[in-house]
Amino acid sequence: MPTFQFLPFLALLGTLGFLCVVFTGFWSQHWRGGFAWDGSTKMFNWHPVFMVTGMLVLYGGAVLVYRVPSSWVGPKLPWKLLHAALTLAAFFLVVLGLVAVFGFHNAQKIPNMYSLHSWLGLAAVLLFSCQWLMGFATFLLPWSPAWLRIIYKPIHIFFGSIILALAMAASISGINEKLFFSLTNKTVPYAKLPPEAWFANSLGMLILAFGLLVLWALAMPAWKRPESESLEARQPLLH
Repeated sequence: MPTFQFLPFLALLGTLGFLCVVFTGFWSQHWRGGFAWDGSTKMFNWHPVFMVTGMLVLYGGAVLVYRVPSSWVGPKLPWKLLHAALTLAAFFLVVLGLVAVFGFHNAQKIPNMYSLHSWLGLAAVLLFSCQWLMGFATFLLPWSPAWLRIIYKPIHIFFGSIILALAMAASISGINEKLFFSLTNKTVPYAKLPPEAWFANSLGMLILAFGLLVLWALAMPAWKRPESESLEARQPLLH
């Protein structure tokens, strides 16, 4: 029963995630001038693309790895590797996104870390970094005791949801902030809802839908991996 329900849901979620990335890239290319790596606004345009792709879509996929019904049977090792690889790829993109925005700000003499968007984003990145390091040390290293993995597992799951929620909030507030800065009386005011505003607001709604569906899937008891008391389930990856 969970297999029948989960796979169409996963297809929907994959479509939404793909649309989030495509919409972000199209917005940056069509309305914001495209991409470069030269300290200009085109360098900044990499920031939303990397952050939405890494911190939201890849991370959202990573937290759902153990909800895939085929992960419930057979060795857990491939799924651990997939979870670790997705989160590591997400972290790599997040670092590139931070380099893009700080590089742009420093080149243009714009202050850093003054807005609510930047505070939310930094909180998400710092928690994500701690989450990855703690997860690696607790679940993958051979000297991690079984009792620590048992205690830390619900904490790890809880903060996984918190990080995704912060990423959603940072993404949506970032879209809003960019529109307020870009759509002024010198162009077409944001209040008049020009096509760019419609498009970017729609992107924000896609991000909201994607994130809420991931959080809903995490809360579904029928889609949780059954607890195993086998020796394999209690062993770290690297042993």
